[in-house]
Amino acid sequence: MTFSITGFCKKTGMVGVAITTSSICVASRCPWVRAGVGAASTQNITDPSLGNLMLDSLEKGLDVQQVIDEITKNRKFIEYRQLALIDAKGNSSSFTGSKTLGTNAVSQNKDCIAAGNLLNTIDVVKAMSNFFSENENLHLAERLLLSLQSGLDAGGEEGPVHSAGLKVADTHSWPLVDLRIDWSEKQPISELKNLWYSFKPQMSQYNLRAINPDQAPSYGVLGDK
Repeated sequence: MTFSITGFCKKTGMVGVAITTSSICVASRCPWVRAGVGAASTQNITDPSLGNLMLDSLEKGLDVQQVIDEITKNRKFIEYRQLALIDAKGNSSSFTGSKTLGTNAVSQNKDCIAAGNLLNTIDVVKAMSNFFSENENLHLAERLLLSLQSGLDAGGEEGPVHSAGLKVADTHSWPLVDLRIDWSEKQPISELKNLWYSFKPQMSQYNLRAINPDQAPSYGVLGDK
């Protein structure tokens, strides 16, 4: 019911996740990012608490495999979970529980990890990880989004997807990019791409308003002088 791509940009140090699923509001519970630490996806029958737990363990100094081992050891209902994790150096690891739904797979490639369940084919995750690794010139957000699109083009899920999300962390405690389509009957990934292309020209302005508002451009709202 879900497929995702989690990645690291070697040029900028950014980390991020792009994800889509057949259910509503996937971005509210599955993708997790933390600047200078890593990015994670917790999917299938989702336990949202595992996202922050993975990033907390990374921040404490554990490597990605140690984090996965720690999170999954003796945890109740872990057999229902699928986890993907990458650190801020591009190292990745994953876990797929025995009760993960349908055709499921994970594909690791340079600076990325793709994971999915209830897939039409395992080629979905391979397409995502291959696209990501072959397109280092793109902004990480766009690279993740187009990788997600390549997974859909390679077969996607067994049924239609209805929500999609994109999160990218750069240098601050808040995400640089946090966009989502919570429900769409037709094309959530295409709608998310359109949202990204609208947000991209304004992204640096919103970041500047947070760190140095007196240098930021006008806000463009009613009453702004």
